[in-house]
Amino acid sequence: MKNICLILCVLMLTVSCAQEKRMLVGETDFQRELNSEFKDATKSPLTPKDLKTFKALEFFPVDEAYKVTASFKLTPDAKSFKMKTSTSRTPIYKCYGIATFKLNGKEFSLEVYQSQDPNKDPKYKDDLFLPFTDETNGFESYGGGRYIDVKIPSGNTLEIDFNKAYNPYCAYSDRYSCPVPPRVNFMKTEVKAGVKAYKKH
Repeated sequence: MKNICLILCVLMLTVSCAQEKRMLVGETDFQRELNSEFKDATKSPLTPKDLKTFKALEFFPVDEAYKVTASFKLTPDAKSFKMKTSTSRTPIYKCYGIATFKLNGKEFSLEVYQSQDPNKDPKYKDDLFLPFTDETNGFESYGGGRYIDVKIPSGNTLEIDFNKAYNPYCAYSDRYSCPVPPRVNFMKTEVKAGVKAYKKH
């Protein structure tokens, strides 16, 4: 009898876990992984109060038109600078290159940055940082702009998927210090892709 009860408990736990995984909604792996991270109390930027009621982030519909191939020009002579943040913290970055592409019938050039933190984990040595603002900020998307993570390309083009644009942690809690996208990376268009503004439920 004890063995039967034990088996039933294991089955119930397995079903419960499976249901929890199915609750991680999202059209793409990126969306599902982000939702999974936000539901994980050890990783989530949400406050304990918001975490209790969190179900999923809101995203713009996935649109292939927002996945662009940009020409990428390296900027080896660019100087390191202190990037402004939402606090007094000023992390050091360097403009690694400039990405030029067309979107919504317009041409844009955005600076792509590389962290100059000497204590950066070696596994992130190929990571580049693309913060930007656009005309949806403060309306459909977070007022402070959004970020996209990209890798150092092997050639002179760079794939940028705005469907993977995400909010800085400051959009969810004031306990974080977040880089402020430089003015040069403002896009005079509506980028209706990626994570929308966080709305508390």
